[in-house]
Amino acid sequence: ILLTRPLEDSNELIIKFKNLGHLVSHMPVIQIEKSNYKTKDYSHYKGIIFTSSNAIKNLDVKNIDKKIDCFCVGNATEAIAKGVGFQNIYSASGNVNNLKEIILQNFESSKGKLLYVSGELISNDLDQQLISEEYNVKRIINYRANHIEKFNLELIEKLKEKMPDIVYVYSQNSALSLLKLIKNYSLQNLCMNTNIMCM
Repeated sequence: ILLTRPLEDSNELIIKFKNLGHLVSHMPVIQIEKSNYKTKDYSHYKGIIFTSSNAIKNLDVKNIDKKIDCFCVGNATEAIAKGVGFQNIYSASGNVNNLKEIILQNFESSKGKLLYVSGELISNDLDQQLISEEYNVKRIINYRANHIEKFNLELIEKLKEKMPDIVYVYSQNSALSLLKLIKNYSLQNLCMNTNIMCM
């Protein structure tokens, strides 16, 4: 199994897979970079939305009321939100469409403004979808995912000797980086039997 997230996001999964007897490799394909964003007066917001754990990690949360409604795309994001003190958390199953439904069911548009914190590239324009449902949503971008260009050649050689049976990909950015890696190191024919698990 090959995991493509940064190590701090993969540790728990690496341990679980190893305990199940799997051979696990780790090779992050993107690097997260914090973006400059204008600090908001968070008191105007009645809810906050996170579609990735990186959005929380790169947000200065000290001036945010931790009792506001907090909507998270999945369990990993929920765990980070709990870790920084959010208390009223609603979590989807890792799917933005499910997250939208959870927001519609649990947050009346008349309740007030929603703050959507995300990376530069998103696979689903959740803020625009909610605005079309007459919600007042402000999006701030507080990180970007950069493609890693150079990889550990020793690991590349190991991949060439035996490609993984499963590769976990966690975002559109990760998928693009993985495709670039496959092309740049001529791995196309070697990974024909590899299963790509997209989260």
